[in-house]
Amino acid sequence: MTRLLYGLCGEDRARRFSPHVWKVEMALAHKGLDCRVVPLGFTDIPKVEGGATKMVPYLIDGDQAVVDSFAIAQYLDATYPDRPTLFAGEGGRATARFVEAFSQTVLHPAITRMILLDIHDRLGPEDRAYFRKSREAAFGKSLEDVAAAAPAERAAFADKLNPLRYLLKKQPFIGGETPLFADYIVFGALQWARIVSPQPLLEPDDAVSGWFERCLDLHDGLGRAIPSAGTAEAA
Repeated sequence: MTRLLYGLCGEDRARRFSPHVWKVEMALAHKGLDCRVVPLGFTDIPKVEGGATKMVPYLIDGDQAVVDSFAIAQYLDATYPDRPTLFAGEGGRATARFVEAFSQTVLHPAITRMILLDIHDRLGPEDRAYFRKSREAAFGKSLEDVAAAAPAERAAFADKLNPLRYLLKKQPFIGGETPLFADYIVFGALQWARIVSPQPLLEPDDAVSGWFERCLDLHDGLGRAIPSAGTAEAA
């Protein structure tokens, strides 16, 4: 059986960057499940499986199709209970919901404002046109105007991670001694920025940076399979 995961990429099909797809890639590796990632541009998504989805990640596992990263993680834990857990029970699931809310309302908006123009610049022509039109409508201003505020946003970003920084003084992962899906939620957000933007978000001596490096090393270095934007541009 070939398990398929549809994910988002730019003009370079090898550099998949969606934070939500990265959550699922890490979750599948955590469960020890093989998967073929199918890269898509923004404008390719409506064509997937005859128009089966309007968003990614979209997982096809045998005769099951699941959309949305959290729903996929729940599906994986329910379907493969004999493999390492992603939630460690209902308490872990509830904690992951809180972490998702923190990521979606605090981290993602800040990161979006910092890397919006970087995302645009990595897309193919058709996707660039779609991205500019849709994001400028959402922000009510040009991508360049949003990007002009990126330095101030970057300067304020470290403080947004204080809750995670405080936690990591007590344990190596959000999940405790070993990672859980809650770790992959925040990892996906930071991996998104790492792959798209050459400007680092974290200082090397930051406790969050140490945690992120540990996450990059997980599952035989799955997160490092795609070099950072800064490394790729220097090569």
